[in-house]
Amino acid sequence: MGYYRVLADEPDHKVKRIVVYPGQRLSLQRHGHRAEHWLIVEGLAVINRDDETLSLGRVRRSISRNGPGIESKNPGTENMVFIEIQTGDYFGEDDLERIEDDYNRV
Repeated sequence: MGYYRVLADEPDHKVKRIVVYPGQRLSLQRHGHRAEHWLIVEGLAVINRDDETLSLGRVRRSISRNGPGIESKNPGTENMVFIEIQTGDYFGEDDLERIEDDYNRV
């Protein structure tokens, strides 16, 4: 799948650097207490949310997400890296609800 590193963890926001390996995807997920804003800094991301599919490349495009589930995958041959900025009133990892997951973490 990949990994992440927390860059900032403040009372009013959290920032992560997330790396997704080639051919892998993040779980289809949603959050109850936060919104996430993604800035693609390396590679290609294919984002599925509701009935919309977006392809975002390393031209430093961004996407905002909250509400219904969303999934991100890396169809490329290099790592996909994005910066995730979380805003809201709670940033704990237990706010994540996995709807679908390739690694049996549902």
